[in-house]
Amino acid sequence: MATSLISALTFNGKKLIPFSHIAIRLDRRDPLAIAKEELLPGVIVTADLPDLPFDQLEINQKIPAGHKFALCPIACGAEILRYGCRIGVASAEIAPGDWIHTHNLDVGDLARNFAIQTVAAGGAQAIELFFQGYPRPHGQSGTRNYILVVATVNCSAQTARAIAQAFPPESLAAYPNVDGVIAITHSTGCSIPAGSLAQEYLQRTLLNLIGHPNVGGILFVGLGCEVNQLGSQVEAHRGQSEDGPGACQIGPYLTVQEQGGIEATITAGRQAVWDMLPQVNLSRRVPVPLSSLKIALQCGGSDGWSGVTANPLIGKVADQVVAAGGTVVLSETPEIYGAEYLLTSRVASLAVGRKLVERIQEWQAQAELLGVSLDNNPSPGNKAGGLTTIFEKSLGAVSKGGSTPLMQVYKYAETVDCPGLVFMDTPGNDPVSVTGQVSGGCSLVLFSTGRGSVFGGSIAPCVKVASNTPTYRHMTGDMDYDAGALLEGKSMEDAARELLDLVIQAASGTPTRAERIGYREAEFVPWQPGIVL
Repeated sequence: MATSLISALTFNGKKLIPFSHIAIRLDRRDPLAIAKEELLPGVIVTADLPDLPFDQLEINQKIPAGHKFALCPIACGAEILRYGCRIGVASAEIAPGDWIHTHNLDVGDLARNFAIQTVAAGGAQAIELFFQGYPRPHGQSGTRNYILVVATVNCSAQTARAIAQAFPPESLAAYPNVDGVIAITHSTGCSIPAGSLAQEYLQRTLLNLIGHPNVGGILFVGLGCEVNQLGSQVEAHRGQSEDGPGACQIGPYLTVQEQGGIEATITAGRQAVWDMLPQVNLSRRVPVPLSSLKIALQCGGSDGWSGVTANPLIGKVADQVVAAGGTVVLSETPEIYGAEYLLTSRVASLAVGRKLVERIQEWQAQAELLGVSLDNNPSPGNKAGGLTTIFEKSLGAVSKGGSTPLMQVYKYAETVDCPGLVFMDTPGNDPVSVTGQVSGGCSLVLFSTGRGSVFGGSIAPCVKVASNTPTYRHMTGDMDYDAGALLEGKSMEDAARELLDLVIQAASGTPTRAERIGYREAEFVPWQPGIVL
């Protein structure tokens, strides 16, 4: 980010800088501003914008870039606003020019607002957009055409990897329409209670990969004696599988014990993949409407700029995808905590609003049962980047959902079958959350980060949006778009147009930065609630 301090005037030996050069006030009701760059003690900020509550303000402590500083006196116990919304209360007296962070800002008590308000859908003008995708049955379209080798249990994970590793990119030269053979492994599948929520989530997460728009073929590999028995379900899918272009090819269900050991299973698995390849290769990219695209909205490694640049930018793109008839999936229930009213105030029906409130209340109940607090969500990295409370983080996170009505609420990894903006109940952990969204049918991930998350996804391409230019430049091999340009004068409309073009390119087969690094099988992480026996 370009510095503005070089050209600053001086007054009595102190630097004199116009407010608009070095800070942003997000709402005229906010008693604070966000520093665009590091500010040092003694700097004098002059008011060059209307509604600022000072003529000159002296910075009292070092303010890191992306962090908050006070514009006016704030009494101990007073509410502190950001975006015009409450993010906590002052835990000490705060003077103008003081740094506002964990030492003087607490969550405090929040009177939860679960009021539900319905709004009519379809007010925005519809737009027609296309990408080059793989047509699938039932109106779906894939952004990639993979064959998956899926381990049903951790005990068969290495066997699944060995099968997939026999098909490096050079071995697929005769099959140009197959984007890769990927092992899908995880750390569970046994020592979980039969019939438990953990088993329900795991089975749904794995079985929903059958027919996923990015999956042209799939092979399941188990050990044989695990709790997570999927043989009958997989065979039922095989019996009901559709024929024709784009239909998912389902290989035989293999278990290491039945095959006679690892080597025999690897041999059988490799042959099953070879048998699938010709049919999977028949799929070809053609122009398909954006209405057939489902996008997972995600943020990780957030900082003080995430809710100012990257997340609102993703929200603008989400609105355009919805206007084109597509689907965007917001998630991470603990990270909308305190800001859920921004969603319940624009639901398509009372039933949808009640579903969301039920999910929030279930998380509250579980947190109380376990003796933990959802208020403690911001990670050390979030706090180092300028986020102080969960409410501050949540207000920024919700903005990824744009402004359209919330059409539906889904449980973890449920099949997403409703267009528009929807919500999926997931933890805040990025790999676990994205795994649920992708298993629900998302074929692309739009991911914002401020600190520099390197999540890349395993089945769906992941477009990474950096919230600030220093992170984008420092980690350019991992970032796809620099939303920090918004702090230097780029308009939100221009940035949204650029990011949407980038999304369409990625959906059409252009590798994302993460894909250039390689497959991310370790980032497929099903949610494991409950105990391990």
